[in-house]
Amino acid sequence: MNVWYEEEGVFKVGAVLADNTSSLQVEAPHGKRSKVKAANVLFRFDEPLTGFMDQVQRAAQDIDLAFLWECSPQDEFSYDMLAREYFGHAPNAQEAAALLTRLHGAPMYFYKKGKGRYRAAPADALKSALASVERKRILAEQQAAYEAQLQRFELPEAFRPRLLELLYKPDRNTVEVKALEQAAAALKLSPLRLLEKCHAIPSTRDYHLNRFLFEHFPRGTDFAAAEPIIDLDLPLAQVEAFSIDDVTTTEIDDAFSVTKLPQGGYRVGIHIAAPSIGIGLGSEVDKEAATRLSTVYMPGAKITMLPASVISHFSLIEGSKAPALSFYVELAADLSLRGSHTVLERVPIIANLRHDTLDDRFSDMALAGTDDVPFASELKLLWELATVLEAGRGRSEPARTLQMDYNFYVDDERVRIIERRRGSPIDKLVSELMILVNSEWGAKLATAGIPAIYRAQSNGKVRMSTVPAAHQGLGVAQYAWASSPLRRYVDLINQRQLIAWQSGQAVPYAAGSEALLTALHDFELAYEVYAEFQRNMERYWCLRWLVQEGVTRTTAEVFRENLVKIDKIPLIARIGALPDLQPGVKVEVDISDIDFLELAFHAEYVGPA
Repeated sequence: MNVWYEEEGVFKVGAVLADNTSSLQVEAPHGKRSKVKAANVLFRFDEPLTGFMDQVQRAAQDIDLAFLWECSPQDEFSYDMLAREYFGHAPNAQEAAALLTRLHGAPMYFYKKGKGRYRAAPADALKSALASVERKRILAEQQAAYEAQLQRFELPEAFRPRLLELLYKPDRNTVEVKALEQAAAALKLSPLRLLEKCHAIPSTRDYHLNRFLFEHFPRGTDFAAAEPIIDLDLPLAQVEAFSIDDVTTTEIDDAFSVTKLPQGGYRVGIHIAAPSIGIGLGSEVDKEAATRLSTVYMPGAKITMLPASVISHFSLIEGSKAPALSFYVELAADLSLRGSHTVLERVPIIANLRHDTLDDRFSDMALAGTDDVPFASELKLLWELATVLEAGRGRSEPARTLQMDYNFYVDDERVRIIERRRGSPIDKLVSELMILVNSEWGAKLATAGIPAIYRAQSNGKVRMSTVPAAHQGLGVAQYAWASSPLRRYVDLINQRQLIAWQSGQAVPYAAGSEALLTALHDFELAYEVYAEFQRNMERYWCLRWLVQEGVTRTTAEVFRENLVKIDKIPLIARIGALPDLQPGVKVEVDISDIDFLELAFHAEYVGPA
């Protein structure tokens, strides 16, 4: 006697060795013995077991599923009833087993309802399930075709519109990503390297830029059509103002003026562009600026916070009479401060002075000989004022070797990296006047009880706050960012508060304003993201510079431990076998294996420079 039974969802056969009523001792065709519950047995039969399972499998495949489904009743049924209907007679063991196998192996067509019992799937459910199977079949064929193309280093056309997702946010549930990962694994490459070999990354620069845009500017960098700019009838300042910026600066936020007073002394004007008077709170331009929060900088390009039309209207451009919030300080002949006041006005901008024409002619050693420099006497006075202001903050330091800053200029994919001495007279002049205006305006707002966004520092930790607090690093009691409203949204917010205070109007942002707190929080996050992007792009162009200039061996300066800074460019290298050397020591290093995608390279210690 043999039995056909089900065990853990699988049909099996065996010869009965012992029948204990509730259980059976059974021997499988391959000799294994096991205990089977009698309740799991579907039927018993006497036909020999040799070849029985093979015959059942062949017979099951011959049963037409669609026809079997059509023959089955709509209600629940037993397999033997359907077998009689299908075969036209009481089924033998092989036929019964074949029908059970076919029913059990087609869960889309038949739902199992119990031991030997099934129910035909509803027509709609079957249609949907079959369509799903067909889709999976088509996708499997598609994936196989994609894999074959990729392994030949050919990019499938279907990948092109989805390249950004494939590169930066791959969805592993899609057939494209599955094919990419399988092909990459077969070729022992990363998906990124495989896409590179398929010429899907024609520009390594764009690879890094597009990652940033994909993550932080998913709607693109274009602005919607700007609304009309609000123009106020403002008085014209009786000054001749000039700005000091890098040659690439287009968002000119600040300018300066010096006026001799009849009674002796001077009036120094610090003029800050006033875009807030032309951007309505809650307008589309304002909403976009509140989303961007800052201009994004990178070598050779930038993504501005404000539309070009707004920037051109409010930037302190040479020859314009631009709206500005001006902070005037009255100085005695000895440059001591006698008073100050703030006024909203139009300011005649006579010149935009640039670092590249000032740095070499306006230095520590040449301050007395700057007569050929535009606004020479004004610059000299502002320099002297800057030294007084610096000393007043308790930050005057003895002469020392100053660190370098670096300006990047990209023209037709060629990069120039220009070193600038950090803390040069021009830098100090501008920074001291910006510290003055930001700290003084912060004090005015704090005294008036007007909410603002401040930058504070204590115990070496910098933070932003809506409460005025000391900035220990600068040596001021409070520091409100308000001098770059064309480039930073917090400055635009603070300027709105300042203009309301200056004009005696209700402030746009009340105490506890949710908009103020949201802007502070969002700005801190965005500012760090943008700074990290700028650092990465500067690293990219440093690597490009090494290749462009054919640098394979160069000098470097020990930074700390196993880190060195490559000379002439702001690039830090890690050298595993660097001897124990003091910071500042010059060494020679070899440069190799530059990777523009990973922003990596290999640096090896050669010896002392």
